[in-house]
Amino acid sequence: MDLPELGFYGLAGHSGTPRDLLDQVRAGERLGLGAVFLSERFTTKEAATLSGAAGAVSERIGIATAATNHNTRHPLLTATFATTMHRLTGGRFALGLGRGFDMLFGVMGVPRVTSAQLADFIGIMRRLWHGEPVVDHHGPAGDFPYLSQDAAFDEDIPIMLTAMGERTLEFAGGIADGVVLHTFFTDETLARSVAAVRRGAEKAGRDPAGVRVWSVLATVGDHLDEEARLRKLVGRLATYLQGYGDLMVRVNGWDPAVLAAFRADDLVAGFPGAFDVLATPDQLEHVAGLLPDEWLAAAATGSPEACARTVLGQFDGGADGVILHGVTPDEVAPVVAAYREIRPARLAKEPASLNPGRF
Repeated sequence: MDLPELGFYGLAGHSGTPRDLLDQVRAGERLGLGAVFLSERFTTKEAATLSGAAGAVSERIGIATAATNHNTRHPLLTATFATTMHRLTGGRFALGLGRGFDMLFGVMGVPRVTSAQLADFIGIMRRLWHGEPVVDHHGPAGDFPYLSQDAAFDEDIPIMLTAMGERTLEFAGGIADGVVLHTFFTDETLARSVAAVRRGAEKAGRDPAGVRVWSVLATVGDHLDEEARLRKLVGRLATYLQGYGDLMVRVNGWDPAVLAAFRADDLVAGFPGAFDVLATPDQLEHVAGLLPDEWLAAAATGSPEACARTVLGQFDGGADGVILHGVTPDEVAPVVAAYREIRPARLAKEPASLNPGRF
């Protein structure tokens, strides 16, 4: 791939047609994008299935879950999933994990995710992938009498973590091979987040520059039609604010009073689901009036050339890679073309792994 520093999300947002991923991966590979990231939703977006599909229709593009949750599968099943993907793709796969949502886990009846669990789980994965059995294990990730894959295994599979808060970012820097940030980070938040990852790596005695950090940039150019722009920008931000608005506001240093007014709005308070899926254009216009311009400005908007300059600014903020979020490869093609025109020579000269979890 000739743009290994750029990626995209497959089936961005909600999708009832997972087969669309096949054409998206092929298109991303043709476009030269370096990686496809796969999120998981408990409807028609199961991460292992999507990962296998992406691997089957591609030859060069990197593939990562961003993210799946370790508490929804048995550790041996997750280890097997990752090893299978690793060999299926010739080493292009990274296992991306995240904390998920406490409220959802509560109603599912599975344990909520903690940093201690993640650290324990990651240790189990790395032992299994290198042929070591896990015997009589009692730790935060669970109690396991005996886990084993194959004593001959010596698999180098990167692990990535998605993170937002400073403590989680530091934790990720200390233990993960790569880190995926969150959409709608301001420039200042991006720089602070990258610094937290590097700080965490340094505290753990690791090379701070050895952790590959991906920013996630909503890329909603004027070449898209107005309804698509509203849904991908206003609808997506509103959906995040519905789910974990307090955290987003805190990490960005935004005014919590604006969030309170957003939540108190009659439409928002009574809305039956995610705005980026269910809202009509009129409803999205109404929500747009509740959100400050500065909140919506934490994205790539305007002409393809303006979007490309915003993408480039993510590297100035310390990111090693940029995930062009909310768009398919076909939708983002004009931005990628404009980016090629201003791409710094250093990015063209620096070799990068086809695996998004390592350099």
